[in-house]
Amino acid sequence: MAESTLKIGTTEVPKENRLGLKAAEYQGGRSTLCAGCGHDAISNQIVRAFYEMSVKPEMVAKFSGIGCSSKTPAYFLSRAHGFNAVHGRMPAIATGAILANHHLRGIGVSGDGDTASIGLGQFMHMIRRNIPMIYIVENNGVYGLTKGQFSATADEGSKLKTGVINDLPPMDLCALAVQLGCGFVARGFAGDPKQMVNILKAALAHNGLAFIDAISPCVTFNNHDGSTKSYTYAKEHDELLHQIGFVPSYEQIEVDYEPGQVKEVTMHDGSRIVLKKIEDDYDPSDATNALVRLKKAEIEGQMLTGLVYLQPEKKSFIDLLHLTDEPLNTLPLERTRPPREALDKIMLDLM
Repeated sequence: MAESTLKIGTTEVPKENRLGLKAAEYQGGRSTLCAGCGHDAISNQIVRAFYEMSVKPEMVAKFSGIGCSSKTPAYFLSRAHGFNAVHGRMPAIATGAILANHHLRGIGVSGDGDTASIGLGQFMHMIRRNIPMIYIVENNGVYGLTKGQFSATADEGSKLKTGVINDLPPMDLCALAVQLGCGFVARGFAGDPKQMVNILKAALAHNGLAFIDAISPCVTFNNHDGSTKSYTYAKEHDELLHQIGFVPSYEQIEVDYEPGQVKEVTMHDGSRIVLKKIEDDYDPSDATNALVRLKKAEIEGQMLTGLVYLQPEKKSFIDLLHLTDEPLNTLPLERTRPPREALDKIMLDLM
């Protein structure tokens, strides 16, 4: 291994990124989650993606709600800003923070309980507003912090360690996100770091809400025979839509894949997502096709992974509001408070 590189996991990367920062400067505190938890793998993948994309840690805002997943922002980007909200209310907090300073790179980490149950209404409106940030649901199908009860994403017929069978249909958050018009919808697996890192890099380049449903096995309550969110089940039932490559805007564009159909998608900052298609008929820009493919996967018991839907040209909430380039939280009072003449005119108009 050359002196100019180091290894993160099994991957060789430069010792310093374009900002001159080392990977260690993107780490967080020591995890208190169970050994082998999929959430820790995702935290490591976030560290690698933000490091390789040369994102300044101090310009990142981390958000979470309640649950095992919502503890994880403490385990990456320790120099970033952070806010741990109450159960299911992370989207409201994140919306306010991003509107106050839209130069911040927002990343929200939630769980299937935090998002698909008590926080569902807030999740839906965050998609509707298209807040420019990454929204990750670390999805294990159970409430891991409160002894492993089924969550709203648990598959029908799946079994708990106690032997209890789930008789309710699951909520597919990717299908919901596509239906609500989210411009970036992907599903990844904590046990596939290469794919997850490229999804995260693409999400960083997207101008709008980037939703990632990350299947993340709970090794304590949902990693046994009968679980459909276990490491074994995920590996045996993973159905790839395509292989994903990502080329940042500051790198030379080179596509080096095995023979096959390749599609490049240019993001708002000039970066490119490179998709090598495995299924000839799948187009991630077709919302109807995405919903059909997700439903087919559900019927066939597959775990569909990859970039499910992408609409990079969709305007973010910041663009729709025509906000000034200066962050709102830095504007002086005289620029934010209407003058007396304006208030007098309003009063006259109301008479």
